[in-house]
Amino acid sequence: MKNIQADIVVVGGGLAGSEAAWQAARRGARVALYEMRPEKMTPAHYTGKLGELVCSNSLRARSLTNAAGVLKEELNQLDSLIMACAKEAEVPAGGALAVDREEFSRLVTEKIVEHPLIDLYKEEVDRVPDFRPAVIASGPLSSEALAAHLRDLTGEEHLYFFDAAAPIITAESIDYNVVFMGSRYDQESKDYINCPMDKERYEKFWEELVGAEKYTPHDFEKEAKFFEGCVPIEELASRGVNTMLFGPLKPVGLTDPSTGEQPYAVVQLRSDNKEATLYNMVGFQTRLKWPEQNRVFRLIPGLENADFMRYGMMHRNTFINAPRLLKPTYELKEMPGIYVAGQLSGVEGYIESTASGLVAGINAFAQLEGAGEVVFPLETATGALSGYITSSNPESFQPMNINFGMFPPLETRLPKKQKREKQAERSLKTLEIFLNNYRGLLA
Repeated sequence: MKNIQADIVVVGGGLAGSEAAWQAARRGARVALYEMRPEKMTPAHYTGKLGELVCSNSLRARSLTNAAGVLKEELNQLDSLIMACAKEAEVPAGGALAVDREEFSRLVTEKIVEHPLIDLYKEEVDRVPDFRPAVIASGPLSSEALAAHLRDLTGEEHLYFFDAAAPIITAESIDYNVVFMGSRYDQESKDYINCPMDKERYEKFWEELVGAEKYTPHDFEKEAKFFEGCVPIEELASRGVNTMLFGPLKPVGLTDPSTGEQPYAVVQLRSDNKEATLYNMVGFQTRLKWPEQNRVFRLIPGLENADFMRYGMMHRNTFINAPRLLKPTYELKEMPGIYVAGQLSGVEGYIESTASGLVAGINAFAQLEGAGEVVFPLETATGALSGYITSSNPESFQPMNINFGMFPPLETRLPKKQKREKQAERSLKTLEIFLNNYRGLLA
């Protein structure tokens, strides 16, 4: 990376990097976009095209009663490159937006290459650029050299190489007639929701858990070595019927107020956001297939009607500890002018990566212009997403798809469908006001 003739540098030509480059260029900045493929491939990519979709070809739900649908609508209103290409490459998929993946990446590449203010360089960037402003959007499979340099700059404890995430459910879907609040040895504390099991329920749960169908990892994930504290719950169960009783399901120090006794086993739920609208299943990182998680985990007392906002997963990934390192603009707190976007920033999913790239690209341009920071309101899906990754508990932070649990709660309690409709309406109205206030910069 020598003699850069640009205003802004973007590293990574995936969804986030392409979106960041597009947003900066459409506002008049000259952008140097770097993508190492096809000169250097990742274990998951097959082409050198920009915006290549590695997993599913679905960008998820369209409906505004789904948070993913609200985020897509906001991206449309913000002139997203990725959404425009997705619409052009769309294939039938019922209520979801799905694309012809080859046509989609062809379109993204074509529009980037044809933009007069974007210069595309096919070469590896092995370190965080000294150039400012710069957007790092090299993805969850960043090159080892770049990941190592980022680790050195931020501190090794702030960069994760394996994603071990437990399921997250909505607070409103828990049966509070069955569970009880409390922490071990401190019954006054309300830090955890506890799901008590008797011996019969526990053994039935164990039997279904060890027999459930598991996800088969990609070849490049098979070498993953997990810490003992991150062993999949089904692997722990396979070591013996009582093993979980000495791990995440241990009942010691807990008393069920309905019986006055210690349960045989306890599954604990921990709040995953400040508003306590989302709860994490403690110790339940897993390789079970999603339908199996939906079936087996609903055998837990109190979770019979659990509404899963994120299923558990374990796979190779690289992402930073966003709550410690990032501002809501996706700028590194300790490295002004360096923005981190895409899955590397700690967001999860195609449209979430796109939104992070959009915000990073806009803010890189704003910094170039001396226009200050552009922080999207928490009431918008775009702002809720950046708010979640930058304000979560840094000790347990894990990526998660956009969901209504990330949004500030409404002032009035409503049935689920009406609640989502109201949240969507509030989000889009808030975005409209926000765009009007920033018309010169966001138009």
